[in-house]
Amino acid sequence: MKVGYIQFNPVFGEKGRNVKTILKLLDEGVQQGSDLIVLPELCNTGYVFRSKKELKSLSEDVPEGETTEVLATFAREKRVYVVAGVCEREKGKYYNSAILVGPTGFMGVYRKAHLFNREKIYFSMGDSQFIVYDVSKAKIGIMICFDWFFPEVIRILALKGAHLICHPANLVLPYCQTALLGAAIQNKIFIITANRIGVERGVRFTGGSQILNPNMKILSKSGKSEEVKVIEIDIKQAENKKITEYNDLWSDRRLDLFHPLITWGENP
Repeated sequence: MKVGYIQFNPVFGEKGRNVKTILKLLDEGVQQGSDLIVLPELCNTGYVFRSKKELKSLSEDVPEGETTEVLATFAREKRVYVVAGVCEREKGKYYNSAILVGPTGFMGVYRKAHLFNREKIYFSMGDSQFIVYDVSKAKIGIMICFDWFFPEVIRILALKGAHLICHPANLVLPYCQTALLGAAIQNKIFIITANRIGVERGVRFTGGSQILNPNMKILSKSGKSEEVKVIEIDIKQAENKKITEYNDLWSDRRLDLFHPLITWGENP
C-alpha cells in the first residue's frame, strides 16, 4: 500500500486559495501512486482564530460543506483516500474536525477530543467515538494534533484493529514526533503525522511531518518546507503483535490488574 502526507502552509482565512493549493498538492500525491494521503489540521482555514465571528464565517457543515464536497469529488475521480482537517459547524457548535473521503465519496468525520490551549475558547470538545475505517487495503483510525498526548487514543484504535493512524496536526510543541516513536512500537502500528509549516499570527509551526512503522522506524521525515511525500508500506507488519517468542502485545496485557482503574474491554 502506498501512503503519504502533504506538508504545507495554509493562509488564514483564505479557504478558496487553500483548497486550490490542496488540490494541486493532492494531485502530486496521486501521480506518485498514493492510495491514502493525509493533510494537516484545519488545512482549509488556517489555525489561529481570534474571534467567534471568524469561526462562524470560516466553518462549514459536514458533509454538505464546500471543502468536503470538493475533496470527496477529487477522491472519487482519482480513486484515492484523503484525510483532511476542517473547521466544522453543527447546530451552533464548532468542531476542530477531520474528514475521511474516498472512492465512494464521504466516509466519515472525527471531531478532536482533546483541545489544545486557546482552542478551548472557540471549539467544542469532540463527541466522536474512536472509529476504525476500512480503506480497502488497510484499517485506519484518525486522531488530531494534541490527541497524541493521550495514549488511550492510539491504544483504543489499535485494539479496534487499526493498522495505521492518520494524524492531521498543527504542532507547536517539540515533543510529538519523538514521542510517537514510542506509541508506534507500544501498539505495533503505523502512524502518519501530517503537520503544517510557517508562522501564522505569531504562532510558529514545527513541520517535521513523518511516517513511522510498527517497529519504531522513521520511514519518512520532512523538514520545514512544503512537501508531498509518498512511500510504500507493508501493512502486514501491523498485524503481527508478537514481541518475542513468548510475548504478544495483546494477550500479555494484565486486564486483571488494569481493572477497575482502566478497563479496555476484552482482548481482541
